[in-house]
Amino acid sequence: DRRNVLDKYRYWSVEAIVADLDTKRHKLQIAIENWQHDLNIGSVVRTANAFNVAAVHIVGKRDWNKRGAMVTDRYLKIVHHPTVEDFGTWCKENNLPIIGIDNMPGSTQLESAQLPESCVLLFGQEGAGMSDEALAVCDVLYEINQYGSTRSMNASAAGAIAMYHWALQHLPR
Repeated sequence: DRRNVLDKYRYWSVEAIVADLDTKRHKLQIAIENWQHDLNIGSVVRTANAFNVAAVHIVGKRDWNKRGAMVTDRYLKIVHHPTVEDFGTWCKENNLPIIGIDNMPGSTQLESAQLPESCVLLFGQEGAGMSDEALAVCDVLYEINQYGSTRSMNASAAGAIAMYHWALQHLPR
């Protein structure tokens, strides 16, 4: 079995792996805007799988670049929302606060943030960042401190940092 799965899942069917993961999904959910077929979405999905999140939300175009996911999306619940408004409505109906992650004016430091256990971390597009519509649906906006000369980091790297920050607060070590 050459799939990208933990040793304990080798030779299990996809359905059996999903069933096992479903028994221990975390309350964290991830969302990413998809307006430009961003290559980073697959990497964010792969990281979301590593953290066994409850779901990944693709906001915008239904088709997303799956290459970076390395088929890990098969083991996750993927939810599509055609618009930011649809996504925001879904979150309200499910009592999930939307935590935006982007280095925009008005954002505060993620490092000092206490994240809710049940929430959705929302990421924007590589380069452009979060759309005005996405910023408007966020309950709070956090940024990851930059210590070098670059204005921003790769969206998939930011996703990994934010998911790890959540995990440090809510998962046993």
